[in-house]
Amino acid sequence: MKWIRTMVCALGMLACVSLSAFAAEYGEPNITTKTTMKELRENPSIKGSGYYTYCNEWIEGSTQYDDTPIEGYVSYAAAEDAAEGMNLVIENYNRGVQITWQVYTPEEIAENSSLGMVQLYYFPAKTANAKYAIVVPGNGGNTTAELNEGASIANQLHELGYAAFVLRYRSFLNASDNAPLYDIANAVKYLTENADQFGVQRENYALMGFSSGGHIVGLIGSDNEKFGYKAFGLPQPAALLLGYPINDFFEVKPLYQLAIDPLVLGWRYYWADISDVVNENFTPTYFFYGKNDLYMQRMCYSQQGPLLERKLRESGAVYECHVYENAPHAIGPGRHTDADGWIRQATAFWEKQCK
Repeated sequence: MKWIRTMVCALGMLACVSLSAFAAEYGEPNITTKTTMKELRENPSIKGSGYYTYCNEWIEGSTQYDDTPIEGYVSYAAAEDAAEGMNLVIENYNRGVQITWQVYTPEEIAENSSLGMVQLYYFPAKTANAKYAIVVPGNGGNTTAELNEGASIANQLHELGYAAFVLRYRSFLNASDNAPLYDIANAVKYLTENADQFGVQRENYALMGFSSGGHIVGLIGSDNEKFGYKAFGLPQPAALLLGYPINDFFEVKPLYQLAIDPLVLGWRYYWADISDVVNENFTPTYFFYGKNDLYMQRMCYSQQGPLLERKLRESGAVYECHVYENAPHAIGPGRHTDADGWIRQATAFWEKQCK
């Protein structure tokens, strides 16, 4: 009997060790604006989820921002929601939700390794059969802003009852051959084909773009047969929800051409202005910008004012434009600025356009 008791105790201890090891695979949803980037990235659930957090570094894995808190890594207007968005990732991952989804197949990635970086980060809605938005962050150079204009936005959309998918797409040197447009189009196709799996509606989806991400979303939202939603065989979005979208890449166009598509003579997305493809059939559009947004003043204005707003008005397209005194560039959800609450206004506009 003694050896039986010993065996039972040993098995019990082994079970406890196993449970502890299993529990160690999960992190706590205790992310705050004070959490450093190293602490965030070392959270087991963030690591396990696959959510991309190297949004400012030129080299993935760099320790440059290890000691930087979230509130210093993203804009002051996005920090609170970015932290809560990361907690939402942790909570979803801990209950068995797959966060990261590859847009392209293993076979496609094997032929072109850059396709492997194209991912959707899933934030489920609170209820089934929800409307969803694909959030397309801006890219200020080498990387896309999955925290500043991704997780922070998804957090607010989740609170409002929507499903959100943050898209990591090919940018800068990986953006040749109009890659970002194909990445958005294939993301929509993927979600349309797998809507039941994600618990979302096939129709009534929105595309939500920021800065240069707003530029490519605007092009996709047109009915242009070369690069609009029709060109890719997509259902028309119910709405475009744009934060400080770049209309015209201005003097950087030749630089993009030289860096991304040297010796290419064909059409490229960065040569096109959203305002040039606006007509009466343009997807209903909500957008905002701030008067103190220096990027918008350089890349979106003419002598008659903001080109996109003027073209939307002249075409008779459905739109809402909100202009704020204090809404600098890259503020994401806009907390602590005049644009605070714009996502609630934008989703109300979206709802009006749904079938």
